[in-house]
Amino acid sequence: MNIGQAYSGLTDVEIAEMTEWFRAHTIQEFAHGRVRVVEPLVVLEVTFDRVQPSNRHKGGYALRFPRIVRLRPDKSPTEIDTIETVRKLAQG
Repeated sequence: MNIGQAYSGLTDVEIAEMTEWFRAHTIQEFAHGRVRVVEPLVVLEVTFDRVQPSNRHKGGYALRFPRIVRLRPDKSPTEIDTIETVRKLAQG
């Protein structure tokens, strides 16, 4: 469920590694390969300025100015925050 797109925060080396990984783990692709659905195995830590309601994102919320803080190989996908956490943040 999409609530934002973070484009900054990784080094060039990390971007190259992640691009290779995404290509190898693609489940579906759209827009001639520019948009990919990948196996949900990588955890990223993301920071943002605020959360607001959004009609543009399927999750119903948007992260304002999201930035990747770091890769989290120490975390599994079962440990990620959920849309419920985002909802609570949006409510204050």
